[in-house]
Amino acid sequence: MAELLPIGIVATRSGVAVSTLHFYESKGLIHAERSVGHQRRYRRDMLRRIAFIRAAQRVGLSLDRIAAALATLPEARTPTRADWARLSRLWQDELDARIAALTRLRDQLGQCIGCGCLSLKSCRLYNADDVLGRDGSGARRLDLG
Repeated sequence: MAELLPIGIVATRSGVAVSTLHFYESKGLIHAERSVGHQRRYRRDMLRRIAFIRAAQRVGLSLDRIAAALATLPEARTPTRADWARLSRLWQDELDARIAALTRLRDQLGQCIGCGCLSLKSCRLYNADDVLGRDGSGARRLDLG
């Protein structure tokens, strides 16, 4: 147990709250061993895994996407620089699409500021691509069947 780190040290070194570490563990993103007193203890390599999770979150990836990426690693090992490079290439199209959507939003925002209508029928920013609205008003996804 000497090489294992207590949760407070991991939280301090990773810059992540203890509650966040608990949450990551509940989602299966990280794991801890238990001491005789049933306290969480983390291997040092969990710090790199937590850094990977935080970096992926910063680029806008969901925890589900991050978990799927971590699951591709052999024997649940800690991600390496090469792993990050490989996985980030897989995320490139998704991130490019988000950048394009934000660019369109930025470019259209000036058209809406003066209007102030926020019309559910015509505002392209407030109600963009209202596919369900084409079928009429009211709830469209609620199945009371």
